[in-house]
Amino acid sequence: MTDYEMHEPEFSGTTTEEWEEPQLEDFDTDDLGEVADHFILSSSGFPPENFTDLKLPVVDPDGDLNKNALQTAKSGGHGVGAVEDLDDDKRDDIEDMIDDLANEHFEEADFGD
Repeated sequence: MTDYEMHEPEFSGTTTEEWEEPQLEDFDTDDLGEVADHFILSSSGFPPENFTDLKLPVVDPDGDLNKNALQTAKSGGHGVGAVEDLDDDKRDDIEDMIDDLANEHFEEADFGD
């Protein structure tokens, strides 16, 4: 089982713009420590060893927490359910973090049970 590390992403604003999963070239930096601030999960810790270690992006390259990205991370085909080798407790913790981020930063988000 992969020992994933999670952390709360850093962001400067919020958006409800359309979401597309970012690639490394979408960021203005190649510093993986800075890029990792846009993601919830890493298979090699924070900062990650490689960009491909990062999972569940929720902050766009401009630094805005994206409501649609949170929805994708929660239940999309590239979301927490699609992350391989993730134990149930960590999955629950990640889903709770996603719910909290959405409900605290977006009116009427209504994430969670």
